[in-house]
Amino acid sequence: MSAIRILGLSGSLRSGSHNTALLRAAALSLPSGVELEVYDGLRDLPPYDADLDVEGGRDPIEAVARLREAIAEADGILISTPEFNGSIPGVLKNALDWASRPFPDSALKGKPTAVLGASTGLFGAVWAQAETKKILGIIGADVLDGELPVGQAHGAFGDDGHLIEPDLRTALEELLGVLAARVGARDSQAV
Repeated sequence: MSAIRILGLSGSLRSGSHNTALLRAAALSLPSGVELEVYDGLRDLPPYDADLDVEGGRDPIEAVARLREAIAEADGILISTPEFNGSIPGVLKNALDWASRPFPDSALKGKPTAVLGASTGLFGAVWAQAETKKILGIIGADVLDGELPVGQAHGAFGDDGHLIEPDLRTALEELLGVLAARVGARDSQAV
């Protein structure tokens, strides 16, 4: 049996992103038989424009085709989002808009997906996580109920890349376990 492949999407493009660090911490905390790849192409996506999409009668843009293919090939999705002005960053919303097409049969449809978030404030991007989950639900992804807010993210990670706080580390491991189990249940139903 091949490993479960999880695609990680960070809603932050910043080189020192706490949300990308959270995805890397997740990669260190995966259950056996699960691997995580952090996607690095959100910066390359143009703003969503249906005239530029296959719906406009054109071939997909290379960066868009790459995103959609990565999502389609993944068994599950893990999104880590910061909170910008009480909502999700534009780059993440734009990526989800591209990934949601063609609607309703996009690569995200039925895809087991978990959302977590980190911020330098106390609340760990809880509003952004809720907004992201709402958008994913409308797209048709299989969105997990659990979430993981990591507040004061500037001090949340150890030198080894793991979350320092034991309760947060345990919560991350549990969320990843639920995501892997959801993928396994989906795969067994497809057989």
